[in-house]
Formats: sequence, C-alpha cells, structure tokens
Amino acid sequence: MNPVNPMKGNARMPEYGAIGITAGGTARPDVADPAGGEDDGSRAVIDVHHHFCAPAWREWAERQGLVNPKALPPWARWDAQTALELMDRAGIATAVLKPMLPARYESSAQLREATTVTLRAAVEVVEAHPGRFVFHTPLFLEDPQVSSWALRHGLDELGAVGVNVTANHGGVYLGDPSYDGIFAELDERSAVVDTHPHNLPGGPAGGPPGGPPGGPPGAATVPGLPNFLCDFLLDTTRAAANMIRNRTLDRFPNLSVILPHGGGFLPHIAARLEAFAHSFDPPVEPAAVRDHLHRFYYDTAGPLSPAGTLLATVSPDRLLFGSDWPACPAAVVTGVAVPALAADPAFTPALRRAVNRENALRLMPALVPA
Repeated sequence: MNPVNPMKGNARMPEYGAIGITAGGTARPDVADPAGGEDDGSRAVIDVHHHFCAPAWREWAERQGLVNPKALPPWARWDAQTALELMDRAGIATAVLKPMLPARYESSAQLREATTVTLRAAVEVVEAHPGRFVFHTPLFLEDPQVSSWALRHGLDELGAVGVNVTANHGGVYLGDPSYDGIFAELDERSAVVDTHPHNLPGGPAGGPPGGPPGGPPGAATVPGLPNFLCDFLLDTTRAAANMIRNRTLDRFPNLSVILPHGGGFLPHIAARLEAFAHSFDPPVEPAAVRDHLHRFYYDTAGPLSPAGTLLATVSPDRLLFGSDWPACPAAVVTGVAVPALAADPAFTPALRRAVNRENALRLMPALVPA
C-alpha cells in the first residue's frame, strides 16, 4: 500500500517485486471456521500480494551508500519469522513474494546487482521454508535491458512464478507500445504479470512526480492524504484503461495480468468506460472493454469488502487473495481484511474457497504441491 520513492534526475529507482503446521501437515490459522463448517479455503490461503524487501538487499544497499537503514519505512524491514507469524494468524499457507528494491540506482549495472542480491535472497527463503513461499521477479519499466535479463534469470533459471512491475514509469503506463518488447518476451513464456501502483506522474504544476510544488519526491499530492489512499487506486485504473485502449491482452494473449487492490476504481467505472469507449484515442469498441475487464485478474488487497461491485463486473474465477503485507499492517490484515472477506455476503463458501486458494492454483500451477 505505501509508496516507494520515485525517480529523481538520472538516478534509477526500480518501481517493482509461520503458519501452524500439524504433524499431519494441516494449517492452524487463528481464524474462525467458516459458518456451517464448509471448507472455504481459509485454512490454506494463497496470498498473491506479499511485499518482500530482502534483508540481504538492505545490507547490500547500506554498503553501497544507497539507503539509510534508520530511514527505511516499516515495510522495508521484512524478516522471515515475522512473515511466518503473520501468515499463521491470517491462515496463509503460501505467500507470493513481490520484490521491492527501494533505492535510486546510478547505473544499469548497479540495478542488476541489486536484483541479483534480491532474487538470490528470495530463492533462499523458498528453500528454507518449503511450500510456504514462492516469488516473482521484478521488472523495471525504465530499463528494458535489465528487465529482459531479470525475466530470463528469474523465470527461466530460478523458478519465479511470475513478474511484478509498476503501473507506470514517468507517466508512461503499462500498455504503451514502448513496452511491447518486454511484453513479447513475457507472452512467449505465458507469464503472470503482477502490477502495482506508484505515485501519480507529474504532480501539481512545478512539483516533482507524486508530490506538491517544492515538496520532496513522493510527498502527498493533497496535504494530509497519503498517496496510497486514493492516488494508487487511480494509478492502477489508468494502467488498466491504457491496456484496454492499446488492446494489450489481444496483442499478447498468453499474458495473465493481475490488478491489485480490487482493480482500483476500474470495477466501479466499468459501465462508464463502456459507454464512452469511442472517446478513447483511437476509439475502442465497448465489447473490447468488456473483454479486457473479464480477462484481468484482481486481488483483494485493500482491504476489499464488500465485493458486490467487483463480482457484478468480472467472473469470480478472476479474484485472488492479497494481503498487501507488510505495507498493510498485520493488525489490518488479521483484524479487518480477513474477517471482512469471511463475512462478505457477496461470497458463498465455494466462492471464498476459490478466492482464497483455487484460483491462484489454476493461475500458477507451480504452487500445486508435488
């Protein structure tokens, strides 16, 4: 949920990337049994939105003089034990790690080294806790060459289950033809593309991207309103609309694109986009809008509840559980998000089971136990 720092000048800033187990191997989360005892998957959730800022990356970045450890936000202080404890309380059996590398890099070589450190750490976490974690490989819209290397190294060599990438870089959103090269490589691999919002580009006149005039990068666009509260949802919505405008899923039909936070505002303006489809430039057929809406995947991070609008817009087999931890505090995950999903009247136990686990298993078959 919380923002990473935007780019500044010529520096390179990537913008994205213990459950209780009994002797019999069953999870023991601190959540109530579903009403009536019907299995709703709440004891073996797959979390597709788990931010991962590797401790090894933090140490490396400090040695490089890229970060001040004391100034890093709480979500950048990931550790396996705390993650496993949160997963235990929330009923999460497996978490998909989304690597985060929040620093400004001076060269492609330095960015590649940072990615190497992060991916090596992700592999070590997966190996140390079998079945508990898998990971995405990060892509960087500002650096196609490093992105091409990262997807080949992560997907082809290390076993990443997908990639994570920001909704925009410098105001150029996903779906833009300038990203076609990297999307073609992903399409060849039938990749899962997990998106994440960032600060809105531009900011008020005279200010830096994602900040007010004279303010620091990433400062609140509207004083008193952190950007992740509203702006992030618009960023995701813009990316989705731009992919619709450019027919991204038609041109790269093997991609599976995940929109976080329930798709931002997209489900709520679906009818508006259809009605004004011909206002796109170039114009889009309303049917193309509907088609893309039904082909995106949507995670529940936010928290997302009630989900009636989303279920009225897209098929329930496109919904995935996302915690957004540690950007979303543990107390919100376990005290708000998980109970809200369990009590949401829009979901039957079967639908909750699909959202909690089954949809992710179909999307990422590597999650299926051997």
